[in-house]
Amino acid sequence: MEFRGWQKTSLLEYPGKVSTILFTGGCNFRCPFCYNDELVLRPENLPKITEKEVFGFLEKRGRLYQAVIVTGGEPTMHSNLPGFFRKVKGFGLLAGLETNGTNPFMLEKLLDEKLVDYIAMDIKTSLKWDKYSKVAGIKDRKLFENVLKSVEIIKNSSVDYEFRTTVVPGFHEEKDLLEIAEQLKGAKMYALQKFTPKDTTIDPKFSSIAPFPDSFFREMKDKMCHQFEKCEIRNTNEEI
Repeated sequence: MEFRGWQKTSLLEYPGKVSTILFTGGCNFRCPFCYNDELVLRPENLPKITEKEVFGFLEKRGRLYQAVIVTGGEPTMHSNLPGFFRKVKGFGLLAGLETNGTNPFMLEKLLDEKLVDYIAMDIKTSLKWDKYSKVAGIKDRKLFENVLKSVEIIKNSSVDYEFRTTVVPGFHEEKDLLEIAEQLKGAKMYALQKFTPKDTTIDPKFSSIAPFPDSFFREMKDKMCHQFEKCEIRNTNEEI
């Protein structure tokens, strides 16, 4: 399996674990506010990272790490993902996946074979086609139907997981977030993430959009979090 990005050390992505994060190239979403434009649109322009490099690194420094996370782009587009996770498990490490939920068949395979220990799924907005299609930049309704299937698969699984939403002015307002909370109620973990503008967004206009103030996130957390076992706000000055 090849990767197109690598954050060698993270203390945040896998809760309570020291992890290394690998980025696959390509994605079947076109979220205009996504700041990984090169990874999504032109992954062939980025240097290749091979499995040999990854496992050579882990072999030398393996005692420092407890988990390997694969993110993207969209990792479940790659058919050799299960094989890679088998090797990760062979190293005695935990396996984490970050996904947009468009491949429930891959999710089921990974869960059935116990190849993944933690799943983080992005929930782009309220789970309604008219809204989701705009925020995710998609026209294929099948992708949205797969998202709905993946939500149920993950909620009914035995692994640790989280759902999370990056909150973007122009795409989200209070009623959207309250709808998400109702649709996902009972989930183990939900996080609201503050959108931070960068120069590399797929749609350049989002590089200059001002994010919601921290107070908005505190208010939403108070209104939503009784729906979940655990709830967090992120990328604010008061992450709780």
